[in-house]
Amino acid sequence: MTSETTTPDRIYRSPAGIAGGVVLLALGAWLGFDALVNGDGRTPWLALAGLLFAVPLVIAFTIRPAVYGNDDRLRVRNPFRMITLPWAAVGGFRSGYSNEVFDQEGTTYQLWSIPVSLRARRRAQRSQMRAETKQARNPSATVDPPAARPSADQAMGELRELCEARAAAATSQGEPTVRWAYEIIAPALAGAVLLVILIALG
Repeated sequence: MTSETTTPDRIYRSPAGIAGGVVLLALGAWLGFDALVNGDGRTPWLALAGLLFAVPLVIAFTIRPAVYGNDDRLRVRNPFRMITLPWAAVGGFRSGYSNEVFDQEGTTYQLWSIPVSLRARRRAQRSQMRAETKQARNPSATVDPPAARPSADQAMGELRELCEARAAAATSQGEPTVRWAYEIIAPALAGAVLLVILIALG
């Protein structure tokens, strides 16, 4: 008797988003520490509330987003939610101004960690058109290899192939589940409330 094994997750993240998040966190830590140590009056409290509000949001939109795909399911970690989609529950993928996955009911989830680069997409299309035009004018001419597909389009292609290959598997059945990221939402809300109270008190 054989059993199916699940392959390790393929992980898709945005290096630019992570780098931007690290820079913002470093800047916030520097400014916040300075305000906490050297500020007077209500300044340290405002700095503390601001950090409590801003740091979770920076993490949520830059470092947190990721997409995981293995033999059984797709997991989408967005700023405030974790969506788990067994491959049989995936209705398809859509690429436009953003990359999205939708389930069998038509509910759409944005793939934050696979951002679309319209510039890279246009560059690849122009390269392909030039190669086709050159080949049509002179079939014997040597054609330069086309520009590589944008990384986001490559990632979406891999996810589509994985979904098509695994959707019928017994281990890929099930319903979508959504979990809210309270570890992000709770501190951000606490910081926002504290900021409002401090500002209201003048």
